[in-house]
Amino acid sequence: MSSIAIDLEARSVSQMSSAKHTSPLLHSSWDAVLIGLAVVQGLVLLLWPSPLLVAIGMWWAANTIAHNFIHHPFFAARWINRCFSFYLSIVLGIPQSLWRARHLAHHAEREWKLKLTGQLIVETLGVVSLWALIAWSSPKVFLTGYVPGYLCGLCLCWLQGRYEHARGTTSHYGHLYNFLFFNDGFHVEHHARPGVHWRQLPLQSRLDERPSHWPAVLRWIEGILGGLERLVLMSSLLQRFVVHKHEKAFRKLLNRLPQPQRIGVVGGGLFPRSLIVLKNIYPDADIVAIDGNHRHIQIAKRFVEARFIHEWFDPQRHLDFDLLLIPLAYLGKRQRLYENPPAPNVLVHDWIWHKRGQSAIISILLLKRLNLVTR
Repeated sequence: MSSIAIDLEARSVSQMSSAKHTSPLLHSSWDAVLIGLAVVQGLVLLLWPSPLLVAIGMWWAANTIAHNFIHHPFFAARWINRCFSFYLSIVLGIPQSLWRARHLAHHAEREWKLKLTGQLIVETLGVVSLWALIAWSSPKVFLTGYVPGYLCGLCLCWLQGRYEHARGTTSHYGHLYNFLFFNDGFHVEHHARPGVHWRQLPLQSRLDERPSHWPAVLRWIEGILGGLERLVLMSSLLQRFVVHKHEKAFRKLLNRLPQPQRIGVVGGGLFPRSLIVLKNIYPDADIVAIDGNHRHIQIAKRFVEARFIHEWFDPQRHLDFDLLLIPLAYLGKRQRLYENPPAPNVLVHDWIWHKRGQSAIISILLLKRLNLVTR
């Protein structure tokens, strides 16, 4: 979004706030929920200032209440918005006018420069005064409760921002997360139209063709999966264990099916255990691996002979398979594969708690299961 668009959005908000309103809320009555939760958060932190509550509260409120307030100031009256910004600064320990300037610069894709304003000075003095008051009245609470929680909250906020953009702007469409975080998971859609209210984001066209299965703060798990793949790649003992566990689950499900002539394997991973297992079970079948990572293809060729296609899998285009295998690290919309299988039989690697159709646990240790979906 350009800086001109940001300025227009801010000007529009300013014009709306100067108009007469029958309601004190500027955009939506649903914003009252966020205001109420901000008040509750302040009371909870006042009564139970534990490190966990400080950290979780800071991370949650920064990505829900404060973030939505940046884009859509809640109140029709400017002076109330200034007061609420000051209140959020006290509760979160971060001057909100500072964060607003940084965040809008992020949307405009321009460098942020510190600019002192009266609001920023007042909010900063408020935060510092609160810290001094807590440190003076209860040094133990400040040093063992507030400070560790505050630092952990900053780390959680950093993780959130880092992994929302780690491989380009990324969305997460999980219902639970978007309920608890007021549709924060619609991140690609938010960047495309930052002026859209949080209530309307789920009504926009979904723009992320490869959304993450994980909320941003947990998206580092995807990197751990890659690290585990590399660990298996280094150990022949681990390779035998992984192949054995997978082959046992494969045979349990595939024994019930007619022998396929053409098999598609989406992504081989660094260690292509699915290709190895399918070669063992169906040595005469035409097995094709589809992988958009050329380096992974070169590694897989060291372990198994198969045909490789260097491109990203497209369920609308790769349709000519009797059996199709989807990896755990699949970046597409996994739910669509369950609802509309792109092959007569589809084997889907999933987490152990996601059971769909006929299913077999691969390994409790690996937290993996294999689901068979037929059409």
